[in-house]
Amino acid sequence: MRMSRRGLFRGAGLAAVGAAVGAVGATEVPHWCGWDHPPLGGGYAAAADNQEAIGTSSVNIRYFVQSSRPLVALTFDDGPAPRYTPMFLDVLEAAEVKATFFMVGRNVRDHYQLVKDRLDGHEVGNHTWAHRDLATMDLPAIQDDLRRTHLMIQDKLGRTPTIMRPPFGHLGGSTVLAADSAGYDVILWDRQMHERRFADDVPGQAKDIVDTVRAGSIVLAHDVGDKRRLVALRALKDTVAGLKARGFEFVTVSELIAEAAKPSVERH
Repeated sequence: MRMSRRGLFRGAGLAAVGAAVGAVGATEVPHWCGWDHPPLGGGYAAAADNQEAIGTSSVNIRYFVQSSRPLVALTFDDGPAPRYTPMFLDVLEAAEVKATFFMVGRNVRDHYQLVKDRLDGHEVGNHTWAHRDLATMDLPAIQDDLRRTHLMIQDKLGRTPTIMRPPFGHLGGSTVLAADSAGYDVILWDRQMHERRFADDVPGQAKDIVDTVRAGSIVLAHDVGDKRRLVALRALKDTVAGLKARGFEFVTVSELIAEAAKPSVERH
């Protein structure tokens, strides 16, 4: 979805949207809706701290990507960390599957050596410095947070992120402006690993993803957290195998975006 900031922050409509959609980013986008994306908004920060900036450009906010090919992007949030991140990388490597890791800046600072030489084929996105709720912060604070994380990823991993994901999926207006000023696409998701619902049902977790992913889906999981996160890890092998059996190809988020942008004649 490419959205004009003038349209996004227009008048009183923003207040209604912002109040209504605080949780939208944190839930799956239902496939049966008549829209290709949920409403935008959420959070508690002011819609725009610099009114003069509104209308001067636009920002991409993606829950999934329209694709004519069976492509899917697996994404993992909150790492890197010693406990699970290497285990996720082991499964992905064995399956010869690429993914996108939305990394937390302070975790990159502390644990970059765990992943620095293991990211070939994978993508790294910005997931803020300390996983604070950006929707409660003002524009300068968010810009500083994203910049600090961006520089840490560049310094420790030799990558330059072009995408970001707000913690909890909370998307306030100031977050959109900060992402736009940094040149980031904002990436949310339309499918997710349900670590609570399927905590004791690994086959059920795999089946849920395999059965519901569609072409262009962006799947959320986590590679850091308590033992519930292990269901995503334990289900990952079967999830990948099931999606491959359905004919899906695994790509990074940026590759998914780039594929969708190709003229149809070039894709065939």
